[in-house]
Amino acid sequence: MTDYIIRRLLLFIPMAIGIVVVTFCLLLLIPGDPASVLLGQEATPEGIAALRRTLGLDDPWYVRLGGYFLNLLQGDMGRSIFQNAPVSEIIFDRLGATIELATVALVLAVAVGVTLGVLAANRQGGIIDTFTMLLAQIGISMPVYWLALLLMLAFAVHLGWLPAIGRGEPLPTALAMALTGNPAPLVDSLSHILLPAASLALNSAAIISRLVRTSMLEVLREDFVRTAAAKGIRRGPVIWRHALRNALLPVVSVIGLRFGALLGGAILTETIFAWPGLGQLTISAISQRDIPLIQGIVLTFALIYATVTLLVDLLYAAVDPRIRLR
Repeated sequence: MTDYIIRRLLLFIPMAIGIVVVTFCLLLLIPGDPASVLLGQEATPEGIAALRRTLGLDDPWYVRLGGYFLNLLQGDMGRSIFQNAPVSEIIFDRLGATIELATVALVLAVAVGVTLGVLAANRQGGIIDTFTMLLAQIGISMPVYWLALLLMLAFAVHLGWLPAIGRGEPLPTALAMALTGNPAPLVDSLSHILLPAASLALNSAAIISRLVRTSMLEVLREDFVRTAAAKGIRRGPVIWRHALRNALLPVVSVIGLRFGALLGGAILTETIFAWPGLGQLTISAISQRDIPLIQGIVLTFALIYATVTLLVDLLYAAVDPRIRLR
């Protein structure tokens, strides 16, 4: 297991370097001039040229890439052109909200997807199976932003049960306050995060439920399941303790991939619900052509996704020892 971990960590290094290079090169293709946007419509060509020299935008791309690498090695992601603040500080202030939203959405997706998938497999061809497959088809087909608007219209505008925009107290802080006897911040925090998290979770829950159903149907046909049933073990323990444990092996990999999808979907969802995370910041940075900030955000998303994928690989190897031999 140790050799497998070392190999995966060594592979992570060139992957991280490749992420930096690809991110930097792709952002060079973004149309628009940050200097022109910053100076406004009345800017003179001389002023724009001077600002471009000051920002280093006139340097060749390979010079800028080399400087960017050197700065990253020192923990410096550059300075935002419009906010005039270190990019790392701006991202750090918003990162917690995005991870919180994506994590809650992933927990909802896994809980709903695994439960519905198991119930559908246990009652193949029945009402629960039909309902689960219909819900999965809707979840896969419906865009995240459209579902977010529908949920906001239903539960915030018409029913008034949940707030439409904003964020309550950060969940870790709210949990700590609830443990000390003050549950009000936790209730407020959950009420704010429920709609955006549900909007993000439906698509992932649909994919997970279909995968769990298919995997469970295969496992339920295995000999060890029939043997357990022949020994007189009730069907409930056979399904939840024996079959599900083996059926979840392929789901582990999908969960890591879905976390990356949730981070991407958070860009639109955060904008709709005015959630103060990286998604909302991304839209603002793109509209302002704030290249250093865009680079920092994209790089952060990519590295988080790569890190989660690495952790999923290690978890999969811990669950299935056959993976370590590859």
